[in-house]
Amino acid sequence: MTGITNPGAKRMVLLSGRAHPQLAENIAAELGTELVPTDAYDFANGETYVRFGDSVRGADAFLIQSHPAPINQWIMEQLIMIDSLKRASAKSITVVSPFYPYARQDKKHRGREPISARLISDLYTTAGADRLMSVDLHTAQIQGFFDGPVDHLMAIPLLAGHVRSVVDLDNVTVVSPDTGRVRVAEQWTELLGGCPLAFVHKTRDITRPNQATSKEVVGQIEGRTCVLIDDMIDTGGTISGAVQVLKEKGAKDVIIAATHAVFSPPAVERLSGSGAVEVVVTDTLPVPAEHRFENLTVLSIAPLIARAIQEVFEDGSVTSLFDGRS
Repeated sequence: MTGITNPGAKRMVLLSGRAHPQLAENIAAELGTELVPTDAYDFANGETYVRFGDSVRGADAFLIQSHPAPINQWIMEQLIMIDSLKRASAKSITVVSPFYPYARQDKKHRGREPISARLISDLYTTAGADRLMSVDLHTAQIQGFFDGPVDHLMAIPLLAGHVRSVVDLDNVTVVSPDTGRVRVAEQWTELLGGCPLAFVHKTRDITRPNQATSKEVVGQIEGRTCVLIDDMIDTGGTISGAVQVLKEKGAKDVIIAATHAVFSPPAVERLSGSGAVEVVVTDTLPVPAEHRFENLTVLSIAPLIARAIQEVFEDGSVTSLFDGRS
C-alpha cells in the first residue's frame, strides 16, 4: 500500500492533482515514498472526475496541487480531491498549495469588490481540509483567512543561498520593487550579510491589472550589484521596469529573484530582454521549456516542502523551516 507509516502506526499518504505532477513526484522522492495512484480526467463539458487507486482510510493525507493557468480548473480539481479524501475517511487532510491562488485579491481596493483570497480558504474548509501549507504568501494576512493551522513556508533562504554563491557580498544591495515588500527585503539583507537596502517607488492604476510604472530609486545602488526581489512574476512588466530604472540610476548588475514564476505572456520576452544578468525562481509553478531562457535559473522547492510535510506528520516543528518568521 502506498504511504509512510511511523512506529506509532500513523500512516501518511501523498496525493497530487494534474497541475504540476513533476513537483509532487520530486516531493515524494524526497520523502522516500510514492504518490497514491489517481484516476483523473475531464468530461466533454469540462466536469472533472477523480478517484484514488488506494485506500486512504485513517491516513494523514497531503494533497499537492499548484495553480498555473488555467487556474480555475486546478482549483476545482483540488476541491473535488479534498471532498473525495473526506468521503473516503482520511484521518486528516493537509492542502499543499505552493502557490496560493487568488493571493493578490486579499483586500478590497474599491467598493463592491470581492476578497477572493478569503473565498479560496473558505472553499478549502468547506470541502474538508484540516490544514493548509503554502510558500511565500503574497501577504501574511492570508494566514488568518483559513480556519485551521497554516504552515507558511519561506523560499527566501533557498533563493538567498543561490545568490550568495554568485555575487560579491561586499558590493550587493537588496532592492524591493515597492514599499510593500520592504519587510521581506529586510529578511534578504540579513541573509546576505547585512547588505544595504533600497526600494523602487512605483505607481499603480488599480483599475488596470498587471500594470505599474517604476519611477525613482530610494537608496544607494550606483556601481553595485542589485538583487531585485519579489514574491511572484506574472507578466514581468513591473520587474522589468524596475530593472531599467536601476540600470539608469547606475547599478552595475541586476539579479532578479522571485519565488513564483507565473510567467504570463509576455513575461519571457520581457525578462530575457530586461538587462538582468540572472533571473532566479523556484518551481512552485511549472516552468515548461517554452518559458525558459538563457539567464533563467530554476531552484527546486521540493526539499523544503518535503521537510515541512515530514514535520507535520511527525508532530514536529515547522517553524524551524522559516526561521520563526510568519
